Amino acid sequence: MDAVSIHISRTDITRMALMPTAKTNQPIILGSYLNLRSVPRFLKMKRLALYLLAFWCYVWQTQAEFFTSIGQMTDLIYVEKDLVKSLKEYIKAEESKLTKIKSWAEKLDQLTHTSTSDPEGYLGHPVNAYKLMKRLNTEWLKLESLVLQQTSDAFIANLSIQRENFPTDEDESGAGKALLRLQDTYKLDSESISKGKLPGAQHIVSLTVEDCFELGKIAYNDADYYHTVLWMQQALKQLEEGEPSVITQAEALDYLSYSVYQIGDIRRAIDLTNRLIAVDPTHLRAQSNLHYFKNILHEEGQSDQRTNEDFYQSQSKEEVYRRPETYLSEIDSYESLCRGEGIKMTNRRRGRLFCRYHNNNNHPRLIIAPIKEEDEWDSPHIVRYHEMLSDAEIEKIKELAKPRLARATVRDPKTGVLTVANYRVSKSAWLDDDEDPVVNKVNQRIEDVTGLEVDTAELLQVANYGVGGQYEPHFDFSRKEEQDAFKELGTGNRLATLLNYMSDVPAGGATVFPDFGAAIYPKKGTAVFWYNLFRSGEGDYRTRHAACPVLVGSKWVSNKWIHERGQEFRRPCGLTEVD
Repeated sequence: MDAVSIHISRTDITRMALMPTAKTNQPIILGSYLNLRSVPRFLKMKRLALYLLAFWCYVWQTQAEFFTSIGQMTDLIYVEKDLVKSLKEYIKAEESKLTKIKSWAEKLDQLTHTSTSDPEGYLGHPVNAYKLMKRLNTEWLKLESLVLQQTSDAFIANLSIQRENFPTDEDESGAGKALLRLQDTYKLDSESISKGKLPGAQHIVSLTVEDCFELGKIAYNDADYYHTVLWMQQALKQLEEGEPSVITQAEALDYLSYSVYQIGDIRRAIDLTNRLIAVDPTHLRAQSNLHYFKNILHEEGQSDQRTNEDFYQSQSKEEVYRRPETYLSEIDSYESLCRGEGIKMTNRRRGRLFCRYHNNNNHPRLIIAPIKEEDEWDSPHIVRYHEMLSDAEIEKIKELAKPRLARATVRDPKTGVLTVANYRVSKSAWLDDDEDPVVNKVNQRIEDVTGLEVDTAELLQVANYGVGGQYEPHFDFSRKEEQDAFKELGTGNRLATLLNYMSDVPAGGATVFPDFGAAIYPKKGTAVFWYNLFRSGEGDYRTRHAACPVLVGSKWVSNKWIHERGQEFRRPCGLTEVD
């Protein structure tokens, strides 16, 4: 062995014998047929794969992630439209030879006409966003291979140039995982998603058998067998309903039977494997798996004998399995609030909420035009300011932010280093006060309305949430164990948060507070405000909040984190810990 050793266990060998390979769908026959002399070669390949994986992870982080921002994904709409235009010119030159390609172009032409008429609205439907990633990353390349067999001229030249701006495998995978996240959060069944039946959706589109199959493979590559089962079942269902596809029942059953085995349902794994053998009697791995599954039942002292009626029912039904437990203890309450369930607003509490004109103690700029203030929650006190931003200001801020949007980061509580995380899916940009008169005007308005000093606040952060974009429960302020989080700023902790909503969101995207059961919904032009710290400087742990996944639409926000320094006379300290 080399200096770098890699351990392979009997479990590794057994799993390889049973599982389909996601990239090729070809069987790996190991198990009782394994030639152990091939193990050293396998270990070298495994080590090489790890090195390659590390390299590609670096490349992906620097080049990919269109899916994390709807705003930036709209550029891809126009890229695709340009490609369609170029393709149609090529077809006109060789129309007699390219009937099939012409049909493709006409379909895409109609699609891009719809998408470019309302890019953000079109991409607001997560299925449209996923299919855009898949189309540009996979299907256009297949078309390129087809066209390369002929004289291509201008179209291939244009396509080759545009390919540099295409989404990557990570974008396609990220958009797919976003659909799975939406499915969990909003309790959507696979069929509804496949048919595009989402609340508030305008541009309805369906998933094909291939799309469902690819979603299942995305889950499978993450060892997410729960979602693999859901989407392989949906692919099989659409095949059984007669939808034409290059995907076969054997391919779907291969993944489905193994994933059901991984979930722990051995009996159904046997039934599905029997069905796979009936469809493809030459499937070698299926024969081996069937023997292995039966041995498991035998070792557990169970019989694998089934009546004909039981066997028939198991072939036709779709089992419902429990979703695996998540690492986040509050996930259930968080997701319930995202669905509008479990909101703890009582009639008594509602009676404490009021609307008013707010002039911040006769502030000169608010005397003539006071702001409309509405109570959203009583304790902790959360207010919404109406007409905080005009449409023109919103468009200017988006225009300034869009070219510099980058994947939003979080601070690692152990290292203090900023890093990307799966629980925060969005892109953000920071705008300085002197960036544009509009930015300065907005910051001044925040100071006028809140009565707090903004010279010591952080820059205006603009965020755009992508497909299924979210930010799981988190604190805005630094806790006691993170005392150095804002040390480099020298302005103390984050005293308060002001969050501007710069778009309406047809479905999803609420700001929720799991601790006290509040859900606040985006409304374009409004802003919500709350204090993260008590007057004593202690953190208010009730303000742990989350941005729910965007189900339909594009969510744009901008926020101002106001710090402690400079507020000594504007918000004096309290005398007790909870003041």
